[in-house]
Amino acid sequence: MGYIVELDGVNKIYGTNHVVKDLELKVEEGEFLTLLGSSGCGKTTTLRMIAGFEEPSSGSIKVEGESIEEKQPFERNVNTVFQSYALFPHKTIFDNIAYGLKMKKVPKNEIKERVTEMMKLVQLEGFEKRYPSQLSGGQKQRVAIARALINKPRVLLLDEPLGALDLKLRKQMQLELKRLQKRLNITFIYVTHDQEEALTMSDRIAIMHDGILDQLGTPSEIYESPKTKFVATFIGETNIFDGTISYIQDNNVQVMVENGFISGVGERFKFGEYITVSVRPEKMKFAEEPVDGFGIIGIVKDYVYVGSVIKCIVTLPNGNELKIERLAGEELPVLGSRIYPYWNKEDAVLIHNHENAIFEALENIVLA
Repeated sequence: MGYIVELDGVNKIYGTNHVVKDLELKVEEGEFLTLLGSSGCGKTTTLRMIAGFEEPSSGSIKVEGESIEEKQPFERNVNTVFQSYALFPHKTIFDNIAYGLKMKKVPKNEIKERVTEMMKLVQLEGFEKRYPSQLSGGQKQRVAIARALINKPRVLLLDEPLGALDLKLRKQMQLELKRLQKRLNITFIYVTHDQEEALTMSDRIAIMHDGILDQLGTPSEIYESPKTKFVATFIGETNIFDGTISYIQDNNVQVMVENGFISGVGERFKFGEYITVSVRPEKMKFAEEPVDGFGIIGIVKDYVYVGSVIKCIVTLPNGNELKIERLAGEELPVLGSRIYPYWNKEDAVLIHNHENAIFEALENIVLA
């Protein structure tokens, strides 16, 4: 499978604001790739550079192996769907969808055939003569998607297209978009700040933070094996421990933390290194007595019911809280009781902490 979109060393700078930093990204043909991150991380700017609405300050962008920096947006074989829909209010749904074909002077009989096919694809048959004001938010979004797809782009760019929808409709549209993408086998590059949405829809997720691509991987790779502390905390819920490695044997690692000590398994770590340990709430266990390799203690503070899942909140001596997650009906510790949290060592994710590099650099300066 080849790369249909390639970004090589792409930077975007507005004055003193470095929005996108040395971005390297290759998008495979026919995949659903999501750019995920919080507001201001550079994901929408990246999408706009691919679309041609922004120019990179440096670096190259290729679509189908051809550099596109010098091409106008309408000359690129990509189309964009925005959150705002941007439909023509005075045109019928048929004319909205047909607009791009009419601009290209496609024959009328072909326009009718392609619009009819596209309306069937997005489940809007019978809506041809209606106007945007007569449609719901979800229907308007389908029209916007149909209008973009009818031009048969090689790549469809979607900038938070479901952001204006309510939760129930948003979840429905997520599944419909995924179905549509697989059926048409068009490459989707999708921007969102919604972690659950990214996990639900994507073949791969590119997590951006402060203009940098923090991690690129499948949803399971991102969730199960975060490479940075930011990724671990941004995707789903997790329990975070920062501490110093006090013991290593083979790949077995013991870490001294503020509340005691914990254990995990990891490669390429060294004695005395300052690291981050991430443990998902569903991986957490508890005991009434200390467990070998673990030396933290907590008090069961509260339960939070979330449908079929119950979250147990445990307070540590320093006031920090842990979450232990169980399905309804499974065993939970007694409210107010003292417990000893632990986990299977393989379930902890050990992360080289960025702060450690700063500490080492400062030490080298002092020693020099």
